[in-house]
Amino acid sequence: MNTPSLQTVIHRLSERLDSHPSPAHLFPGLWIDPEGESAARPLVPERFFLDAIHGILKQPRQPRVTDGDSPGDWGKNAVAYNLLVRYGAAFDHNADGTISLTPSPEGWRETGTFLKAIAMLPYIRSLGCNTIHLLPITSIGKDGNKGDMGSAFAIQNPYALDEHLAEPALALDVQTEFAALVEAAHHLGIRIVVEFVFRTAAKDAAWAKDHPEWFYWIRADVPDRKPGEKSEESYGAPFFTPEELRNIYDAVGSGRFDALLPPHDIYRNMFTEPPAPETVHMENGCWRGTAPDPRTGEPVTVRIPGAFCDWGPDSEQPPWTDVTYLRLYDHPDYNYIAYNTVRMYSSQLTRPEHIVRPLWDKIEEVIPFYQTHYGVDGVMIDMGHALPGELKRQLVARARTIDPDFALWAEEFNLSPEARAEGYNVCVGPFMQTVRDPSRWRGWLQWLHEAGIPVPFMAMAENHNTPRANHWPGGNAYSLYAQTLGAFLPGVPYLHNGIELAETVPVNTGFDFSNEETAAWPPSALPLFSAAAMNWTREKTLVRDLRRMHALRSAHRDLCTNPLPGSIRLLETDNPAVLGYTRQAADGSSSLAVLGNSDMQTAQAFTPPQAKTGMDLLSGQPLPAELAPAQVVVYEI
Repeated sequence: MNTPSLQTVIHRLSERLDSHPSPAHLFPGLWIDPEGESAARPLVPERFFLDAIHGILKQPRQPRVTDGDSPGDWGKNAVAYNLLVRYGAAFDHNADGTISLTPSPEGWRETGTFLKAIAMLPYIRSLGCNTIHLLPITSIGKDGNKGDMGSAFAIQNPYALDEHLAEPALALDVQTEFAALVEAAHHLGIRIVVEFVFRTAAKDAAWAKDHPEWFYWIRADVPDRKPGEKSEESYGAPFFTPEELRNIYDAVGSGRFDALLPPHDIYRNMFTEPPAPETVHMENGCWRGTAPDPRTGEPVTVRIPGAFCDWGPDSEQPPWTDVTYLRLYDHPDYNYIAYNTVRMYSSQLTRPEHIVRPLWDKIEEVIPFYQTHYGVDGVMIDMGHALPGELKRQLVARARTIDPDFALWAEEFNLSPEARAEGYNVCVGPFMQTVRDPSRWRGWLQWLHEAGIPVPFMAMAENHNTPRANHWPGGNAYSLYAQTLGAFLPGVPYLHNGIELAETVPVNTGFDFSNEETAAWPPSALPLFSAAAMNWTREKTLVRDLRRMHALRSAHRDLCTNPLPGSIRLLETDNPAVLGYTRQAADGSSSLAVLGNSDMQTAQAFTPPQAKTGMDLLSGQPLPAELAPAQVVVYEI
């Protein structure tokens, strides 16, 4: 068994246990025994982690989920657990009611670390998950960051890991601890998918000093636009007149990318050419440089501006404080950030001679670095829609040269053949919003029946950018309803960390929040930006329900993963509130019905169509005469 990094961790833990063991810390019961009670128990950290690792290694090595159809398509058989390590693996070890940013005197963190994620692996496996999707684990910028930790998506250097994810008590580098996590996960048959954002970088990105030409720069005297401000004198998304907006939307909608309107002169004159590297320096935590003022030609101090919503051109979002767009093309007429330079690219810009080739080369090497150094199994590409098609193709080709079975997942909401052609194996898809609306749900199921699915989607009730699923009518019952309805479709059953614990605090307020809700959740209260932990000791959870549901899917995996047209049929009942679908095996040998009560408040009577045995496979009980609010049943037909 070759687990060099894991053995290094074991050795260091053993040394500490023999020489100077720490006082007992509290650990969640589910980390100690996934099948046991959730209440926290005091344990010596060195002993707890050693026992957890030895318990993993004592198990027979499990094969990782696979699929023989085409490269990277093991995702069709994946059941994923989404983990923001510093949050999902955090715990209040001293029970003082806070998650400290300062390690204990013995060097143990309360924020989540790779070592604690290792200890969680048996629990994650017990949920039926065979894949872990890690939100970004790379070093985090400080310029303009929010909360007390900054966003994991403000990537300061994609080649460097976040030092906060290592345990100081071990005195090991963070790279060793991450490699140990991958080794332990692979021993249990769990694949690791890491998320990257290749379109943006932190405003204090490490690359800016030596390669200022990889970034956009504006005059340092231009202030950032405040929320609600309408002045064109401040920096933010460029303003357009109503007529200009009509022309822009018409051009983009018609595919006329050679006729995209530029921003007004007042906006373009905020931007300068990149400063010479020798002028770039750090000033109060921000990069500053010197470049000619486009209005006068005189040298002025310049700064890296924040990014903003890439589409549409009428967005009123203020600029983001912590990330900027990378400058993928170099053309004097397009030396600014706008819709036609960062997503809906002008055709005059996207020519081979304008590619910033050294930057593309640097981006293309990120995935191979994680493949060769850590053995990760796939990447999730955030904002892939804003990457040039040629760059995406090169990313895929480079990764597949190293590992033909490497998986590419994408933040794409449309399930289209184009996503498949670009090399993606799994896309986010529209399930999360569709399942909340019975009318849209019926229409989508009918579309799936007719078209099939070219790329598996994420069958999830929530993610890190949305309200928690139990925020919606029905609460925890809705969470289970949505997860169950998605589990038997040809997607990836996907647990966002905390949904199984009935967690109520959102990770971020990305979308589906009202203005009032967004105001109620400032960065200081959101785990994406600040130290926080889930409630691991909550007694009423969805853990056992999700285990049963995933076990049932596993027993019918070939049936559930069939993406072909006709394999999914809308199933109507004698009660319009009870709706669902059937799954048909390709050879007609088996079929299942999945029905749910879309009424989150009231029980609904129904007659189960075509029931073969009259048993609900989820509960093991006879099919009821009525479904409780949000109840789902699965039966053979």
